[in-house]
Amino acid sequence: MNPQRLATKRLKPGYFRVQKDIEIAGRKYDGVGNATLLQAEHFEPVHVRNVMVKGAEQGNPEPLRNYMNGCVLAARKGAVMVSPFISPQERQVMNVLLHEQRPFVLLADNGFRDYYKPADELFDACAAGRLLILSPWPYDEGKRHISRTECVALNTMAEEICNYLNGTES
Repeated sequence: MNPQRLATKRLKPGYFRVQKDIEIAGRKYDGVGNATLLQAEHFEPVHVRNVMVKGAEQGNPEPLRNYMNGCVLAARKGAVMVSPFISPQERQVMNVLLHEQRPFVLLADNGFRDYYKPADELFDACAAGRLLILSPWPYDEGKRHISRTECVALNTMAEEICNYLNGTES
């Protein structure tokens, strides 16, 4: 696949070049992918709350299932979904978005090294212009795990981005 990916990167260099200082709601991000997704009409965050997961574990899966289905339905209606896609349930939503070829914004917990390229299905979505990966932090070669504080910060940023781009910031 490496020769094919190299050819794809050469055909669509703008989607694979790290774009610096993309400003959204007063915060700067580095990004890889299709920055014109930020001009879409509507944005929705994907943030599965622990209370939904715990409820599902205790025999009440409907709120979680309804929320996840609602995210997919919003994407089908044209919303660009925004999330770090950290939890397994959020990753399931992302997998549906990838499978159905829906656009989304992924918030990454680490910046971009030189010659960064997304892996696997994210690469294909990026090449097709359906993905923008944003990171508020510079690349850290030693970073291996995301902290709870970073998870909370990324989910807050996803909501900030949606509110700002939807024109509903408080």
